[in-house]
Amino acid sequence: MNDRQRVVVVGGGLAGLAAGVEAADRGAAVTLLERRPRLGGATWSFEHRGISFDNGQHVFMRCCDAYRRFLERIGSADKVRLQSRLEVPVLRPGGPIGAIRRTAGPAPLHLLASLLTYPHLGRRRRLRVVRTAMALRRLDPEDPALDCMTFGDWLAARGTDTATVEALWNLIVLPTVNVPAAEASLKLAAMVFRTGLLSRADAGDIGWAKVPLSVLHGDAARRTLEAAGADVTTGAAVRGVRPGPDGRPVVETDGRPIEADAVVVAVPHAAAGPLLPAGAVASQERLEELGVSPIVNVHLVYDRPVMELPMAAGVGSDVEFVFDHTEASGLDDGRQCLTVSLSAARSYIGRRSPDLVRHFEAEMARLLPAAGGARVTDSIVTRERAATFFGAPGTHELRPGARTALAGVFLAGAWCDTGWPATMEGAVRSGVEAARLATGFAAAARPSEPRADLPDAPAVAA
Repeated sequence: MNDRQRVVVVGGGLAGLAAGVEAADRGAAVTLLERRPRLGGATWSFEHRGISFDNGQHVFMRCCDAYRRFLERIGSADKVRLQSRLEVPVLRPGGPIGAIRRTAGPAPLHLLASLLTYPHLGRRRRLRVVRTAMALRRLDPEDPALDCMTFGDWLAARGTDTATVEALWNLIVLPTVNVPAAEASLKLAAMVFRTGLLSRADAGDIGWAKVPLSVLHGDAARRTLEAAGADVTTGAAVRGVRPGPDGRPVVETDGRPIEADAVVVAVPHAAAGPLLPAGAVASQERLEELGVSPIVNVHLVYDRPVMELPMAAGVGSDVEFVFDHTEASGLDDGRQCLTVSLSAARSYIGRRSPDLVRHFEAEMARLLPAAGGARVTDSIVTRERAATFFGAPGTHELRPGARTALAGVFLAGAWCDTGWPATMEGAVRSGVEAARLATGFAAAARPSEPRADLPDAPAVAA
């Protein structure tokens, strides 16, 4: 019998992949099960008419230490672009190009010049932004009281008007919390601004993939896991996780039960509760109250280059962010692929794809004069209806930690209590923590004698 502890990971998104790699690195024999035919969870790519598209634009920051270590471990660190210094161009139709950029100075002075010269706000509003940023820096993201109000209400109490929120604060809150400032938990917003922009000068430098996301995450992680001896299976439906006769966990699949020394359940919050026996997770019956927030991406392929910038934000336009996806798409024929990323996209998620393409083709022409004279040769719309949990006030108490009441079973996912919003960093952090606990439990609990195969038993309904 193999004397390595057996850890089963349920779910092949970023949290599950990080958990599997961490557990394998700690000496466990890993089995990873993913119900979909691919790995990567909410980060994946596909080909359409010979062009590679991502399901959505995913970015990270220099402060995303766990995610960056994960990329290093799976051999993908050279497949991302990371800014040497934060710079986000901000476009307005018919207006000047502004920017959120940092200087070489220490935090928070590194943003002062950018804020004081930001052209999309008047002088008095810019000064108020600086004072508000200083007040935001004094907040403690660990304070649970911050989860009792919205970021928008906190801003309004300090004299911030709607125009300032739309021209500046939402540029950061929307893509990180996936909820507008008016609805976002102050606790999550404070964490984003403190960690990403106001505590360390280089923390907010932005990075994104140079290759398709499936290449960056799923394919690379599979190779890493299999090289470590892990068994990775896609298309594997898991019906439940239950305690076995000896008290340790059993994973019920459509085939036979899989006995384990420890299990990491790394699935979305709406799926986690039904996989586990009642009472396994605190407030298990309330997990659905975390809600969901969608993301929509509109991919436009132009017959010529229309944007020289690698990425930009928009104000006074329905375009929130646009990224040059040409390199990752594989295009080398003079065309340019631009991805319009729309966070908290409730107003767009149900609209027909042709309508969205026409609308954002027109919006791009308003932002970029060169786009008005170019022709869109191909387009596609991607939707993630449940991209993240809805990070509103009250969220914190609903996010469980990694431990469950079921011995040997641990949770992972960006929706767990990582202290971060639902980001790639949060997903990886949760996976690493769950794997650390799972391997520790397995090492302590495994008996010296081999176990007999477990009999079939009713699964927890999924």
